[in-house]
Amino acid sequence: MSFSERILTWYAAHKRALPWRETKNPYVIWLSEIILQQTRVEQGMPYFLRFFETFPNVTKFAAAEESEILRLWQGLGYYSRARNMHRASKQVVELHAGDFPTAYQALLELPGVGEYTAAAIAAFSKNSPHAVLDGNVFRVLSRYFGIHEPINSTAGKKLFSKLAQEMLDRDHPGDYNQAIMDFGALQCKPKNPDCSTCVLQIDCVAYQGSLVDQLPVKLKGKKSRDRFFHYFVIEKEGEVMMSQRGEGDVWANLFEFPMLETTERLAVDQLMENEAYQQLFGDAVPAVLGAEVKHLLSHQNIYARFYKLPAESLQITKKREWNYYLLENLDKLAKHKLISSFVEQNF
Repeated sequence: MSFSERILTWYAAHKRALPWRETKNPYVIWLSEIILQQTRVEQGMPYFLRFFETFPNVTKFAAAEESEILRLWQGLGYYSRARNMHRASKQVVELHAGDFPTAYQALLELPGVGEYTAAAIAAFSKNSPHAVLDGNVFRVLSRYFGIHEPINSTAGKKLFSKLAQEMLDRDHPGDYNQAIMDFGALQCKPKNPDCSTCVLQIDCVAYQGSLVDQLPVKLKGKKSRDRFFHYFVIEKEGEVMMSQRGEGDVWANLFEFPMLETTERLAVDQLMENEAYQQLFGDAVPAVLGAEVKHLLSHQNIYARFYKLPAESLQITKKREWNYYLLENLDKLAKHKLISSFVEQNF
């Protein structure tokens, strides 16, 4: 059997039952593909179900407020995906009269839709002959053919894109794309792949050459930078002060407690001597709430501390984006993971 035939035979016996595989609706497929970017299926599934229940079609998605979309997205990370989804849904309504496109080139014109997502939607909704290329496919092809070209290099992307298209089963492109992605996720896993039962082992270059743990090759990314966030919990009469982040930085438009960022880790006495702190809170003494929390983002290491400040004794130099919100309404505000976790544990 050919490579694609073996992959499809394996898929027939091992494929995962996933709700977005039961439809050809491009909107539903788009919803699942964006949610599952850089996200495990187990983590993304409840988000998919929640979004599909709330927005059963693209018109309802486009009509929603961004704040509602961000709130539903809360905890999933990479919030630019949610904002791009909102922009894309509006574009579908405005330019396509709410008829979600299925043509590859038309899909590429939507915000947040790249080559992989466009290929997936086109193949799964219309069985168009476009090969998907995600981390699972990179891994399977790299190991099977013994390719050492870095998958995230310009040459590597071009090489693997061409190879993926060549290996595509043109009679069953939708099933084949699903099959090779599942094969990479379940069989040819990043760590401890099940090579002993693999249908490709007899001519897999990596298996035959003991190279499985060396492939695929990936260039190291840029070094992460450290950021130190100091969050201040200020309550009064059933309300708590919250701040909405602006554009142009991590977590844009999401809500959090008033925050001061410093260039290094500070003890409480050092924080009180900080000029920006004094301008905001004067001589108020912050009470530390719990241990420092480390939060990892792409190329950023966030080190966060939470402090309690008594509202009644504060002479706050209030910022424009700071406002008091009823504690009972906090769940209605879209918050990033650091803040939502703190709220769940402390309110």
